[in-house]
Amino acid sequence: MNIMDKLTILSDSAKYDAACTSSGVSRSAPADGIGAVLPAGCCHSFSADGRCITLLKVLMSNSCIYDCKYCINRKSNDVPRATFTPEELAELTIEFYRRNYIEGLFLSSGVVGSPDNTSERMAKAIETLRYKHKFWGYIHTKIIPGTSPELVQKLSLLADRVSVNVELPSETSLGTLAPEKKRKDIFVPMGQITQGIVQNSTDIVRYKKAPAFAPGGQATQMIIGASPETDFSIIKLAEGLYGKYDLRRVFYSAYIPAMEDKMLPALDTKPPLLREHRLYQADFLMRQYHFEADEILNDDAPNFNPFMDPKCNWAVNNLQFFPVDVNKAEYEELLRIPGVGPTSAKRIVTARRHSKLGMSELKRIGVVLKRARYFVITNDEPRGLTLDKFSTAKALIDPKSFSMGVEQISLFDTEQTRYLPEDKMPEIRDVREEATLGLAARF
Repeated sequence: MNIMDKLTILSDSAKYDAACTSSGVSRSAPADGIGAVLPAGCCHSFSADGRCITLLKVLMSNSCIYDCKYCINRKSNDVPRATFTPEELAELTIEFYRRNYIEGLFLSSGVVGSPDNTSERMAKAIETLRYKHKFWGYIHTKIIPGTSPELVQKLSLLADRVSVNVELPSETSLGTLAPEKKRKDIFVPMGQITQGIVQNSTDIVRYKKAPAFAPGGQATQMIIGASPETDFSIIKLAEGLYGKYDLRRVFYSAYIPAMEDKMLPALDTKPPLLREHRLYQADFLMRQYHFEADEILNDDAPNFNPFMDPKCNWAVNNLQFFPVDVNKAEYEELLRIPGVGPTSAKRIVTARRHSKLGMSELKRIGVVLKRARYFVITNDEPRGLTLDKFSTAKALIDPKSFSMGVEQISLFDTEQTRYLPEDKMPEIRDVREEATLGLAARF
């Protein structure tokens, strides 16, 4: 099998990993090296399915000793197999970079022989890139659960960002769908990386030439829709991971049915893209808007409202905090207003020092008035709009919920995951009126 045949197989096998994001690293190559890293990354091409590509996203191998039920590369699945040698992968990456096809490398792998054997191959490939080809561009590598501490240390010193996938949102689901993977094998290296990053920040202060340890931080990924956890349990887990391991990102990957198994959704089940979208919105609220998971969802309402983004949903259910006077409110209060983000909140605080703000001023600042107008008091609207809870909710229906499908797909057909009959969707003339049927059950 030639190297391009291997690339075809292994790049296709890597498409389920969701971790191509901004690097968070700034670095120029030394005089004898090539490649640089920008904190925001440089996206300049798209894959056939519309994904933006900054990196060569590939597996070291799609052979695997594990038989995870949800994985296309599980050992019992009859698919073409291929494995790069470290030299082949390094040569391929550097040649793609020289042709300006890529900006860096995203490397993962099936487990070949053992976690340590696989990690040694990955480390050798990155080492060859760094020290033989003098490539100092961005590299993100996955840490295989169960890898020895020595190899975790080595990979974290070679790569810019590392990640250990938690795979599934609960230990129960992990034991059911991936019984050969153990919870401790995931969280032990995650803890080691966290400690290493903290220690390295001290070392760099003391020693100017101390090697950087995972300077882009660490991330993780979990599969959504293959197991029965609620949205609330998922964001509670993410909140715990951010707090304990100081992760840069938690990635949520909508389960794409590709394997036939009685424990998995049927092959004709649609990927829960709306649910994935809502999870990212909630994740952003926790990271950037200082929300806690218990504020976004709770045991009484454990799943996202498909018709409304999490921030609007929170606001409608907490009208006692509104309307907010934008000319007097604290920065933290401004962040809670739908349609106001961190940047526009800072602009409001700055602009109101010079004059009272009305609706037109908020629009110029960048506030999304079609959402914010129901929750604010301004200079020209001193009382704010007085709408009841249901009318406000109806006005805030998210049109994206219809382009992605309003049904949150899970293993279980429950009342809280069905809102509109699918066969009626083509007949909808006014999606806002039709969505009212679903909102009525909530408000």
